Amino acid sequence: MALYMTRLILPLGRARLQHIKIVALPGYFFPKTPLEFQPIEIKRFFASSTRFNMESFTKDKVVPDVIDKAPPKLLKLHYGSIEVKPGMVLTPTQVKDRPKVEYEAEAGAYYTLIMNDPDAPSRKNPVKGEWHHWLVTNIPGADVSKGEENSQYVGSGPPKGTGLHRYVFLLFKQPKGKMTFAGLPKLSNRSGDGRANHKVKDFTKKHGLDGNLVAGNFYQAEYDDYVPKLYEQLSGK
Repeated sequence: MALYMTRLILPLGRARLQHIKIVALPGYFFPKTPLEFQPIEIKRFFASSTRFNMESFTKDKVVPDVIDKAPPKLLKLHYGSIEVKPGMVLTPTQVKDRPKVEYEAEAGAYYTLIMNDPDAPSRKNPVKGEWHHWLVTNIPGADVSKGEENSQYVGSGPPKGTGLHRYVFLLFKQPKGKMTFAGLPKLSNRSGDGRANHKVKDFTKKHGLDGNLVAGNFYQAEYDDYVPKLYEQLSGK
């Protein structure tokens, strides 16, 4: 693999650019003689990084527990200054507010965003999984704020002693453009009713979204002192 680097040389007050080819061997880098201008080649690096991120979906068994194969692209998520990397561990306190979501959208396309926890009440006994945390449909392009928030955002609330839960974000392109999601309830973030056993595979099959996954991400979290406050919120208090 070869990378091309550019350095600035200042002989006797005159600036000029020199382009150096770097040859990579296992554990070593050897600069060769200066070459004519070459573009900086970093595509392979980013492709490798993306592939590593996507492998986390299989490593942490989001595949096949939630979806059949890893998303083709990474869904960018930020909780404040925290950029979510697939499989990273966060706290319920850090994720109590809805994240900023970014992705590349096709012109004129509509999207559906789903956030689920397959590990409710625990990964060993997921009888209430997938527990549904957020659902936004009919998102025009990449502007999530202009979509229809069918289920208001609820942060992570893993019960005490149940270990790490996976919180999975999946973005689907709506193949028929703007859609009517018949029978879909509006769920408030002041109640946990209607959120258990909401499986992504069943939902996407019912509404014709299966096969249209375009991006995804997930983090893991376990109990902290914010969780009782979230439970109080979900009780309507």
